[in-house]
Parts: sequence; structure tokens; C-alpha cells
Amino acid sequence: MLAAVLAVAMLYGSVGHGGGTGFFAILTLFSHKPADVAPAVLAMNIVVSGSAFYHFHKAGKFRWRIAVPFLVTSIPAAYIGGTMKVNNATLSWILAISLGASAVALLRQLKRSGDVENKPISLFLSLPTGAVIGLVSGMLGIGGGVFLSPVLVLMQWATVPESAAVAAGFILLNSIAGLSARLVTGAHMPMLAFSLVPVALIGGFLGSRWGALRSSPRTLRILLAIVLFIAAIKSVIDGVGR
Repeated sequence: MLAAVLAVAMLYGSVGHGGGTGFFAILTLFSHKPADVAPAVLAMNIVVSGSAFYHFHKAGKFRWRIAVPFLVTSIPAAYIGGTMKVNNATLSWILAISLGASAVALLRQLKRSGDVENKPISLFLSLPTGAVIGLVSGMLGIGGGVFLSPVLVLMQWATVPESAAVAAGFILLNSIAGLSARLVTGAHMPMLAFSLVPVALIGGFLGSRWGALRSSPRTLRILLAIVLFIAAIKSVIDGVGR
């Protein structure tokens, strides 16, 4: 389990994500109930996305002008979502389809030579998008990067490296909001977290350092598609199991 957590943290960290969907998949395979380990997953999200944010920001990839319109609405929505109890198989299937479709769309864009020029962000679209992503992420116990990154890239609001950097900051703040909501409403940090979080930190640090400094936009796009496929499969498993 620790080896799997390390691998997931490295993979997700390389594209600026926290790894929430991957961590849930691993812990579910080891017979842990998602509701019981959600605080641990959010804690791992925080250390992985925090490492990713540090490395991508240091590499000059982070853009506040891209992040702010989504953060303004996503952070309070993530807190609200974290206080809600959700058990909805339909939601899992919708997530699986949307994530899978995003992964396919990203792979189809590989024919492009590198990143294209950014388009101006529409506040009319970004504000409600941030709110929806934050609410759903808070309910699920993840940071929301698997939703935000493909939106930024497919809408041409950010290059792939910029989307990774923005997603890292987005996940970090939303995970803190979601974890705070769960702890305030009576959830407890499982003892398992004290062995998993340090491993996730190491994996996230190594993966994000490589992603920020050494990987090409094409490589990041392929890795992002892989992450989305993993998240989609995890959602299918959730939908079948409910």
C-alpha cells in the first residue's frame, strides 16, 4: 500500500495534482471505506499539491490571473461540500464519463506542436465553474484538479505547465477547506494517515520537481490524460459498488 501511495503521489504530483482519486482507489482496494479515510486522503492531497505548487511556482509557471477567478468561488463551495453527506452512484457515473472524455480530448490534441496561445478567461464561465468544481470536490473529498486542469487546457485558458501550476494551488486551498469542514463537523483523522502522509510527501516532492523542471508540455499532456483515465476508472468502480 505504501509503495502504491508513493507511485500515485509521484504521478499526480508531476502534473500538479494532489492524487485524491488515486489515493481513494488504493485505500478502497485495501478494504478501507471512503468515508472513513477521506480526512487522510485530503491530508495527502495537501502535502502533494503543496509540493507541486512550490515547484511549479518556483519554475515561474503559476499565474494568479488564471487561478483567482476559480478560487474565489471554489474555496467556500469546497467547504460547503465538505459538510455534506453524499452517496450517489449517478454522480460517480457522470464523473467517470466526463473525466474519460477529457482524457480522450487531451490525447487528440497531441497533434498540436506544443502549447497554443492562451485565450482570455471568461468570468461568466470561470466563476460558476469554480463553484461547481469546489462543491463536487468537497463532497467527494478531493481537491478538484482532475476537473480544473482539463478545463483550462481544453478552453485554451492556460498552457499545460500553467494548468499544472494553477491546479496545484487550487487543490491545496480546496483540500484545506474540505478537510477543515470535515474536522469541524466531527470527522477524525485516521491513524493510517500518520504513515501515509510522509510517503505521499516524498512522492509528491519528487514527482512535482520532475514535472516542473524537466518534462515537456507534450509529456505533461500525456501524464495528465493518464491521471484522468485513472480517476475515471475509480469513478466507475464507485458507481458499480453503490
